[in-house]
Amino acid sequence: MTCNWVLPAAARAFLAEPRVAALTTTRPDGSLHAAPVRFTWDGDTGLVRVLTVASSRKARNVAANPGSRVALCQVDGFRWVTLEGTAAISVDVDQVCEGVARYIDRYQSAPPDPPGRVVVTIAVDNAMTLNV
Repeated sequence: MTCNWVLPAAARAFLAEPRVAALTTTRPDGSLHAAPVRFTWDGDTGLVRVLTVASSRKARNVAANPGSRVALCQVDGFRWVTLEGTAAISVDVDQVCEGVARYIDRYQSAPPDPPGRVVVTIAVDNAMTLNV
């Protein structure tokens, strides 16, 4: 899979900063749920990865509506990048391990290792930026 659109260099540099972002998903009743998350961004494939547990609200929201639209927004003051796309949940060991390896590379520390860990993947197809 390759990303068929290009994020400006300044936005790519901003997303390379090891920050926290807000992930917004939709609950089964249609209301929105936003949660702070650590994430990784693969600009070559246009894929975001978020490690979590299957019982978390964000994972349950995506599982209840596979292929649902989500948004992830990284903010620093009045600079921000929002990535939008379709989400999926994976329990596949190789995919979770890939998420862990990328997390370690980005945040320079291992993520928590709770039972029931899954990876939320977001196939990004749109981005919005401000002041980056």
